[in-house]
Amino acid sequence: MGNFSKQNPMHSNWGSACSDSDWGMGNDSRFGHDSKFKKSCKVCKSQDASACNCNFRAPARQLAAPLNSDCVLVNSVVGSKAVQKVAEATFPFTAFLPVITPGSIINNVVVTPNLALVVRNTRILRDKVVNIGLLPVTIQVSFTPPGGAPTTASLTTNLPFQEHTDFPGACPQDTVIESPFEVEGSFAQPGVPIIGTTGGGAGQVTLNAILVKVILRTTITVTRQVIVDPHGGICDVNERRCETPTTTTTSTLGTLPTT
Repeated sequence: MGNFSKQNPMHSNWGSACSDSDWGMGNDSRFGHDSKFKKSCKVCKSQDASACNCNFRAPARQLAAPLNSDCVLVNSVVGSKAVQKVAEATFPFTAFLPVITPGSIINNVVVTPNLALVVRNTRILRDKVVNIGLLPVTIQVSFTPPGGAPTTASLTTNLPFQEHTDFPGACPQDTVIESPFEVEGSFAQPGVPIIGTTGGGAGQVTLNAILVKVILRTTITVTRQVIVDPHGGICDVNERRCETPTTTTTSTLGTLPTT
C-alpha cells in the first residue's frame, strides 16, 4: 500500500491527503492562492494530525494448496427428453360432497391441479427411466338432480400418474433431473361405467361415475459423473454401473397422503 515519507506523514506514493496549506506550509495548489476551501486536517476526519497517519499494509494472500491431479470430475449428459405424463382416475358419484344423485345431468366439471404438492418417485432401469407419482386436484361438478335445482359438488383427492421413458445408455446408478411439471390440459368425462358398491346396485355396472384426466409435461435429463484428463480423454467414475443386476429391481412407494 502507500509508503509514506518521514518528512510528512501525510505524503504517499499517490500524493498528499492534506495539502501544504492544510499544514500551514503555504498555499493549496489544488485550489489556488485565494481558495476559500482551505481546511485543517479535517479531511482525514480528525482534528488530530497524528490520526491522519494512514500507513497500513494489507494481509498477505494465502495461496491454495496445489492440486495433485490434472484431471477434473464433470457431469456428462446421457440424454435429455421432453415427456408427457397422464394423471387420471375414475370417481363414482358417491365420492363427491354432496353426493351426486344418480340420473343427474352433469352441467360442468372443473379440475384444478395443485402442482406445488405433487409427489413423484423416479427410478432408472437399464436404458429406461420410470416415473410414478400423485397429482393433488380439486374437482368441482355442477349438476342438476332429477326434479331439482342446479347445485355444485366437490372432491379433493389425488390422481395417480406413471410413465416409463426409453433412454438408451442410461444405467441404474446415473442421476435423473426433472424440470417442474406444467399442465398441458385437463379433461373430464361423465357417464363412465363403474361397478356399484352400495344399495341395490352393488355389483352392477352403472354410469354413475366421472373420469378425470390431466396431461403433464416435463423434461427428463440423465447425467453421469466422468473423469476428464488433460488430453480430453473420458473415463467413467464407476465402470460397472451398467452391469445387469442379478435380481429384479423393485421399488415400494410411500403411503398415499391424506386429503
